[in-house]
Amino acid sequence: MNAFVDKMRRRAGRYLDVRPVAIQPPKGVFSLSFDDIPASAWTEAGPILAEHGVKATYYVCGGLAGGRNLDLPQFEVEHLQALHEAGHEVGCHTYEHVSTLTLSPDELDASLARNAAWVAERLEGYRMETFAYPFGDCALGAKRVIERRFLCGRGVRDGVNGGRADRNLLQAVGLESRRLPGYDLEKLMADAAASKGWLIAYGHDVGDAPTPYGCRPEDIDRVIRLAKAAGLAIQPVAAAWRMATA
Repeated sequence: MNAFVDKMRRRAGRYLDVRPVAIQPPKGVFSLSFDDIPASAWTEAGPILAEHGVKATYYVCGGLAGGRNLDLPQFEVEHLQALHEAGHEVGCHTYEHVSTLTLSPDELDASLARNAAWVAERLEGYRMETFAYPFGDCALGAKRVIERRFLCGRGVRDGVNGGRADRNLLQAVGLESRRLPGYDLEKLMADAAASKGWLIAYGHDVGDAPTPYGCRPEDIDRVIRLAKAAGLAIQPVAAAWRMATA
């Protein structure tokens, strides 16, 4: 792909065809999510979530099950079933873990349908309600496809969702070792609480030596403690959406 053309296409997806929605929860809300589902996002993060009594959203690519990505083992079907049984939300990525910039609207719809069928077969008919764009890439034509299938879509642009937001490209902050040093997490939490906004965080692998896209177990623990200290309601993405848009 041509880097300049892709940059312009990402900008078009971000700023055009905005489908606005009013974000107005009764109090500030925080959602924690994991993309792709490296195995450690469950085996390492799952016990921390359970300790805090917190439910997260796991965005799944059926095509990654039992495989490797960024040279890391990805989730097994047993992990997916266990996190679902524990009450966490299962959300949708593309089946093949490909950017929407590489897919026509029809190809994207087919990928989402394949992912939906794969998940439903393994989780007794479970229907995914929210979507996260792999790599944060939102092609302009993708938004209409996402709106037909899901309550909302989540990107990777930094910020707290409040006031009017694009329902198909919600903002989020990255719990990634390459990004975390640049955030003032206490301020983000305080801003979400003060504005009655919705802060979404996303991560990938979890471990003592994470990839640039992952974080340490103590980072998960800290962000949850900060959200609680700020008085934010902590909800998976679909539940937070209903709370914020009721």
